[in-house]
Amino acid sequence: MASKSDYWYNLGKDSVLLNAVGKWRTDSEEWFQGSFERLPETVRVNPLRGDSKWVENWLIKIGSKRISWFNGVGSAWTLPFERGKIDGENKVLLSSLHETGRLTRQESVSMIPAIALDTQPGEIILDMCASPGSKTTQISEHLNNKGLVVANEIASTRINTLVSNSQRHGSRTCMIVNHDGRHIPKIPGLGYDRVLVDAPCTGSGTTRKNPDVWRKWLPSGGRSLHKLQIDLLSKGIEITKPGGRIVYSTCSLDPVENEAVVAEIMRRYAVKVVKPSILLPKLLFDEGLIEWPILDDRGNITTELDVVSSTLAPTESNILESIRNCVRIWNDKNNGGGFFVAILEKVNELNLKIPKKILKDNQFSEDSIDLPQPIGSEITNKIMDRFGSCPDNLWIRGKKILWCTKEAKYIWENEKSRKSGRIIIPGKRWKPLKVIHLGLDTIKLRNKEIDRIIGRAAQQIISEIDSGFIEVSSVLINRLLIEEEIFPLEIDADIGEFTGSLVLVDETDGVCLPVWIGSRVSLMVNEPERIIMRAVRELKVIINEEE
Repeated sequence: MASKSDYWYNLGKDSVLLNAVGKWRTDSEEWFQGSFERLPETVRVNPLRGDSKWVENWLIKIGSKRISWFNGVGSAWTLPFERGKIDGENKVLLSSLHETGRLTRQESVSMIPAIALDTQPGEIILDMCASPGSKTTQISEHLNNKGLVVANEIASTRINTLVSNSQRHGSRTCMIVNHDGRHIPKIPGLGYDRVLVDAPCTGSGTTRKNPDVWRKWLPSGGRSLHKLQIDLLSKGIEITKPGGRIVYSTCSLDPVENEAVVAEIMRRYAVKVVKPSILLPKLLFDEGLIEWPILDDRGNITTELDVVSSTLAPTESNILESIRNCVRIWNDKNNGGGFFVAILEKVNELNLKIPKKILKDNQFSEDSIDLPQPIGSEITNKIMDRFGSCPDNLWIRGKKILWCTKEAKYIWENEKSRKSGRIIIPGKRWKPLKVIHLGLDTIKLRNKEIDRIIGRAAQQIISEIDSGFIEVSSVLINRLLIEEEIFPLEIDADIGEFTGSLVLVDETDGVCLPVWIGSRVSLMVNEPERIIMRAVRELKVIINEEE
């Protein structure tokens, strides 16, 4: 029986894509030999978690290797097996590490755009095409809970995945919005500090994970996306502040989707293409192409097609020199997928539009009650009564209190614009932004009263409150984690008739364990969290037979 690699090889050897690659580089057979084997599993470790060093040591223990070129915050690793080939206890631990946000499964080349963005704490970033959210969470790691990443997704069906992944990650710096990226509103002030445009593309660089590309890819697909890609990148530049950075990326090898897009942007806007060597000193990549032919849907060179002029190779000397600074990653050179990155900087401001109309408060509707709003005095007082103090930058949405950053408050409070700045909308509302979610789910409400601290927020919020937690011994934490029955008086002799939520804090290392006090003590963390806490404390990892 033929192996999966044989199947993929046979799909690719007579493909239009292989023929096309032969028109973009002289050694297409060498590229092909590195383009059909299954990708290894690669992961990114979340440095915002207190036990990230344990995670790295576990990865080393199972034979993982650091990705040498990765120079972002945290670390990135290649696991010693193909995707989906891990089993036993390691399978349970890997899944639990991902589910609890301690690591993110992510293709290695897709980690490059966030590194190229070079985000700094305190900045406001836009991830224009964000779902499923791996790049968004990587940007959050660079922000280190200071600043904001606005994660935009056009497809309502993909929003839930984006929300789920941002919550899994556990950062406070994410705001999720729902817009067509071509029409996303500008934020107050001069614009975003940095924008990532990871554009929709034909995916011709993804052959090692998606074999359908061998059968389905056609040159006409790139031409059909070319205008959309230009429009998205154009909007990204328009809403970035002067001197700000815009990173454009695709998982395509087709220059029509890559260098041709950058060339057209340079014709329209005052931007420069930044040399990537400082940001990515160890990455093996080729410079951008400066010439390419138009291909028909057999991958052959043609002069007979009527194509948009911007899809052609540029002739302007300044553009030819600039697009050499683009990053072209071929599948065979980094043991990964194919990818393209261009790092742009906005040189100066475009023509500023003076608003033709300013709407007064009574001319523009308030936000829907479904949108996050700053907590009022009533909720603030209830939090103070329960926890002794109230952290800054809390919001309410439905039955949850959300914890974000001051940059979100800045966007909410200040005037915003729509219709390319022709209309100014008063502050103290999200409009025209369609905000879906904000920050980290932190406190659960029940009947408008404080119910409990949500498990994944406990470790962060404990340093911001004065009560609602109690220090206990490591022995007691361990007993709870191995599912021993514990009664309230074993926690503290003074606990008396107390019932409700409480956070147990290990007196030796500060690790938090949310519990519910009733007739007995019940853990308020999910099973993946319990599995990892057991493993970190060198307790037995219990494998569910259904795993």
